[in-house]
Amino acid sequence: MADYPGRGHIYKAVKWGMIEGDLTVLEKFQLCKELGYDGMELDSPIDVTSKEIRAASTTTQMPVHGLVDAKHWKLRLSSPDEKVRDAGREVLEQAILDCNAFGGSSVLLVPGEVVGSEENHDHVWQRSIAEIRKVLPVAGRHGIQVLIENVWNGFCETPDQLRDYLDEIDSPLVGSYFDIGNAQKFAPSQDWIRALGSRIMKLDVKGWGLGMPSRGFCKIGDGTIDWLEVRKALAEIGYTGWCTAEVSGGDRERLADIAARVDNVLGL
Repeated sequence: MADYPGRGHIYKAVKWGMIEGDLTVLEKFQLCKELGYDGMELDSPIDVTSKEIRAASTTTQMPVHGLVDAKHWKLRLSSPDEKVRDAGREVLEQAILDCNAFGGSSVLLVPGEVVGSEENHDHVWQRSIAEIRKVLPVAGRHGIQVLIENVWNGFCETPDQLRDYLDEIDSPLVGSYFDIGNAQKFAPSQDWIRALGSRIMKLDVKGWGLGMPSRGFCKIGDGTIDWLEVRKALAEIGYTGWCTAEVSGGDRERLADIAARVDNVLGL
């Protein structure tokens, strides 16, 4: 994969929950630094103080590029229950504040789930947009983006739908956290990239393929994703920014293998 290198344009991160072992905050940062990762993505809420994170980040020169709203599946912004939506919005606001405290630039959000007649596609669309708009003043004050991940939630399962959803929100603070592996189930990942274009702000990286175990998910580089075409599409839209591995984690050996696989498929 010598063509379309991502080096100098794409920066590799790992999700906090993938780092296994009895390690301190600083040791986790140091380990990932040694393995060639450029940054970290944390969760909100998290049982680590911003002081600890900032100190480890400064010592290792490993930035926290963003956070994941870890409660977005349970406290859905698309829920038919107004109290649940309110709680979900409050969690999202706190994630924005946490992201600012940790030095990040974005919060990853799943906006809801299509589960039945009381939470159908239109409900997820309308309810989530209403709640996201309510947090934009907080996000704007702190310079934090709310980025929508494409997942298997029955919502926006085509690139055109996701494009139109983001365009309806119509805010520079809201964009796509594009998951390359999740998209492949519905259409070639490169087609999604070309359709979403500059709306893509960050990338999640995993492998996926028809006939693979674990619902099709597999090691990065295995499966049916055409990574060369993905890289071509990223080059065409002028993508530069973070990519974060989102696979099962493990010890040093496992994390090293993940880093090498990301480097290989994206030319890092």
